[in-house]
Amino acid sequence: MPTIEFDTTLPSTRQVQNLIKDKNAVEMKLLTGDTLNGSLVWQDPNCILLVQANGQKTTIWKQAIAYMKPLE
Repeated sequence: MPTIEFDTTLPSTRQVQNLIKDKNAVEMKLLTGDTLNGSLVWQDPNCILLVQANGQKTTIWKQAIAYMKPLE
């Protein structure tokens, strides 16, 4: 199985890393139409972990994300 490189020079990767570091709440819209709100904990080349206010942890495949934006 080929290894996927995690390119930290990409603007999208840096943006997500900043959201994780700053513990900003985000709104994440999935391609299914579902919307999730919470804080990002980590990312890898394939997935992102979102923790909702109730403590629910959800691992989301990046391919499933339509958009993600900080909540203000």
